Amino acid sequence: MSVARGTYPPVLGGTEAMGHHKRVATENPAEQIGTAPTTTQKRPGMGAKSIKDMVLSLIAVMAAGGVIYLFIPHSGGNGVHAVEGGITSSVDSARRAAPYPVLAPVGLPSGWTATQVNYDGMDPANSVWSLGYIDPSGQYVSVQQSNGAAASFISSVTTSGVKVAGSTTVDGVAWSHYQGTNYRALVLQTPKVTTVVTGTESYAAMATFAAALKSS
Repeated sequence: MSVARGTYPPVLGGTEAMGHHKRVATENPAEQIGTAPTTTQKRPGMGAKSIKDMVLSLIAVMAAGGVIYLFIPHSGGNGVHAVEGGITSSVDSARRAAPYPVLAPVGLPSGWTATQVNYDGMDPANSVWSLGYIDPSGQYVSVQQSNGAAASFISSVTTSGVKVAGSTTVDGVAWSHYQGTNYRALVLQTPKVTTVVTGTESYAAMATFAAALKSS
């Protein structure tokens, strides 16, 4: 149903339709038509029912607001939500399923919080492992791995990152530098898998994280 809005032309009727000198008897409509005026009465309980419906609606809105509050960051905290139950079982499952050595950090100092872990093996030719942390300084650092197309994978996990000058050597292996819109990254490509250490930290800090990565 549509509602038209605008200025309508005046409707002729009443005293205007009959002229200025004619009097329209409208003082007592009941006498004109020979029937008594009627009064519409509300059924008992209608008012109470409406109030009850309003209260129930208010309770539902407050409950929904409480649920949302639990899952968003608040000004009174750092907004960091750790992976429930830890990452050990997820790492073990990914290592059993992945067609490449799955990496996870070993021996990180206190203050590192795992916030995201996921293995997607739906496409065997493009299996993706992702493990993210917030470090003690509040910066994001993650390891991302895939055996799919390297260029599109790197662009995706580095926020459209492109290769820039420089490299960092970790355990005798050179990792290339990439810079994205929001993240920078260290990238290591091998015939089996592309590994990306990416986040908001410096290259030096990400190199320390990369050095802690182990496949078992």
